[in-house]
Amino acid sequence: METALFKSSSSGKLIRAPGGYWAFVPHPLPPKLVWDDSLVSLISAADIALGTLSGLGETLPNPHLLVYPFVRREAVLSSRIEGTQSSFSDLLLFEATRVEKQPDVSEVQNYVRAIEYGLKRLDELPISLRLIRELHAILMEGVRGEQATPGEFRQSQNRIGSPGCSLNEATFVPPPVLEMQGALAQLEEFLHTDASLPLLVQLALVHYQFEAIHPFLDGNGRIGRLLITFFLCERTLLSQPLLYLSAFFEQHRQEYYDLLLQVSQRGAWRKWIQFFLRAVVSQSSDAVQRSRLLLNLQQSYRQISLSKHIPPTAGQLVELIFMRPVLNVKLAQGLLGVTFAGAQKAIHLLEGEGILTEITGGKRNKAYAAKEILDILEDDFSLRE
Repeated sequence: METALFKSSSSGKLIRAPGGYWAFVPHPLPPKLVWDDSLVSLISAADIALGTLSGLGETLPNPHLLVYPFVRREAVLSSRIEGTQSSFSDLLLFEATRVEKQPDVSEVQNYVRAIEYGLKRLDELPISLRLIRELHAILMEGVRGEQATPGEFRQSQNRIGSPGCSLNEATFVPPPVLEMQGALAQLEEFLHTDASLPLLVQLALVHYQFEAIHPFLDGNGRIGRLLITFFLCERTLLSQPLLYLSAFFEQHRQEYYDLLLQVSQRGAWRKWIQFFLRAVVSQSSDAVQRSRLLLNLQQSYRQISLSKHIPPTAGQLVELIFMRPVLNVKLAQGLLGVTFAGAQKAIHLLEGEGILTEITGGKRNKAYAAKEILDILEDDFSLRE
């Protein structure tokens, strides 16, 4: 670690660890922040964008219409930042058919399980070190890194840098174990204390602090991004878990990493907070746009159902494919509560209307996709700007 880059930082301090290497220990939150009109304006813009999304979530007759696919999109994109290659369609295809499970899909599916578990757990347990460990146990179960003590904070030193680098060669060395434990306790205290800061600023600080502490041997990035959603829901900034920042972080991956590092190296809090708030504005607007497109498409499909006098079972499937845009007959049977033949007939009716398309090309284990729904969920609107 290039110690000269960290020695004048206001966000933490370098210490010489017992092994002779240098490590960085972040100061307790909150830091001293300088407020000006541009930062206050950006906070306001983020609050408005988030409020618009939250308001949309409150008006949805069936929030699961958006929550189910949005959670899975986040799982794919957050995992992709860490190097997985699984696509959104790969995940949905596996969930529909339960065949040919690939390692990358397993990692993404664990992320989905961790999100769903955490959202339910918040009803009885606040964001805490205990909850963080529980999430990590789910995230790392049966996948790469499973040997890295799932559900337990590390008992040895880790590092951030190129594969195989030594502690001295690493880009960043988080706190040694003893200092890590103290920093985690301070972070939990900050989470449970009214810091008299705008909530989105608090969240930006928490995300940085967790990544700087790096309390697990693996999975820190994904857990840190999971905490963003849980914070927004716990503090009632969102009525439904519809905002996820991983798409923005993945698109600006190098800037994301650089700005986190710059906070450690020279206390560049302002740039990091601005980046984080821009992510909130961008992804709130993105989620609103996708939500409205999906709702409009749903209304269009309902009109087709009425005009073509589609039977009730197929009409019910029209509603369900917005939550499960990739499915097979067996899955449709379970969702609809009908016979296998009844589910098959409903799928074939929607296939005939161009709403569903068979995607496997085989005679057995056929799966069907609502491609217009997938296009809305997978489209990268940001590339058009």
